[in-house]
Amino acid sequence: MDRLDGSAHLMIVSDLDFTMVDHLDPDNLGLLRFNAMWEAYYRQDSLLVFSTGRSPTIYKQLMKEKPLLTPDIAIMSVGTEIMYGESMIRDEDWEQYLNKNWNREIVTEETAQFPELTPQSETEQRPHKVSFFVEKIKALKVIRSLSERLEKRGLDVKLVYSNETALDVLPKGAGKGQALAYLLEKFKVDGKMPVNTLVCGDSGNDAELFSVPEVYGVMVSNAQEELLRWHAENARNNPNIIHATERCAAGIIQAIGNFSLGPNVSPRDIRDFQKCKVEILNSGHEVVKFYLFYERWRRAEVAKNMETPKLIFFPLGTFVHPSGVEQPVNHCIDVMARLHGDKQGTNYRIWVDRVSSAQVGSDTWLVKFYKWESFGEERHGCLTTVLLSSKAKVPDGFTWMHMHQTWLGGSEPEDQTNWLF
Repeated sequence: MDRLDGSAHLMIVSDLDFTMVDHLDPDNLGLLRFNAMWEAYYRQDSLLVFSTGRSPTIYKQLMKEKPLLTPDIAIMSVGTEIMYGESMIRDEDWEQYLNKNWNREIVTEETAQFPELTPQSETEQRPHKVSFFVEKIKALKVIRSLSERLEKRGLDVKLVYSNETALDVLPKGAGKGQALAYLLEKFKVDGKMPVNTLVCGDSGNDAELFSVPEVYGVMVSNAQEELLRWHAENARNNPNIIHATERCAAGIIQAIGNFSLGPNVSPRDIRDFQKCKVEILNSGHEVVKFYLFYERWRRAEVAKNMETPKLIFFPLGTFVHPSGVEQPVNHCIDVMARLHGDKQGTNYRIWVDRVSSAQVGSDTWLVKFYKWESFGEERHGCLTTVLLSSKAKVPDGFTWMHMHQTWLGGSEPEDQTNWLF
């Protein structure tokens, strides 16, 4: 929460499965479009929050399977766990708050009386969440009866039914909406209330997000009937909540434009990089733009013309390969020429994550980020540090002076010969 000095320009709070992540999109193009837009225009002054029903265990699995960005905050286990930053530091005050009138042993005793309930996997049973599967036709009756039994035992609980199959028993004060309200109050106390907050969801356990006051909301086009029904019954006259016509991450991009919250054209959607410009020089935009060009170079989606890389890179610059080998930039440009089209017709993709920059001179920036490449089942990444200059020969842009890369733990490829930039 301390990454920004002041208030976030925009805070996006998004569910993951079938909201940010489209599991029916094997190429992950919607997600990659969002990633490019976020790192180019928002990372430097905004906050990304994932709010998911997943436990930390299967959340981390998803991070390995899909090209997800690193969020600033992760709300997990249906709002019962809040974690900060890449290190996922737990909010212990939130968990202490949830202990009030909560007794997990009593919950497990009472739920054991319902043969209709099938426990979810052990990873999904959390300190403040007990989770089951139940058939839709039986769910309403079970929820009513279980609520009465737990109330008689003196517990304040909440039963959340989502995806027409999952039933979560939580403390009364838990849930995605309450977790978001808690975060917003912390920002308010610190004098860092986000200028705008956009919540995004597709299922029943996201409904609470849309109930938080003064937020914008988007139900993605593939939202489930349970969420649409909640909206019709509770928020149909709220102009700040829309039902997008686009699926998943594309629906989030659509909502940003609908509510005029900031730039809503992903650099991935711009084919001519001469038109991919910003009003103010932005190192994040520069990094995203270059790696999109490099991806398209390898896929033969741009012409084999060496003028662009020769213009971008300082001719006497150096590139330190993640293996530790230092190479002249001119040598790397020669290698790049040979790699044109070597991934043509494949699912080769590049994305960057956690772009941050510091101005270290009047016209010089030090930029750090994670650079990832995926190809088939392979996925490799490195920490990249780049020195950029704005005074050199690129009009309205930067010159890349030096680059240094280090493999991220366990992500180096067996064959490192074709790893470049």
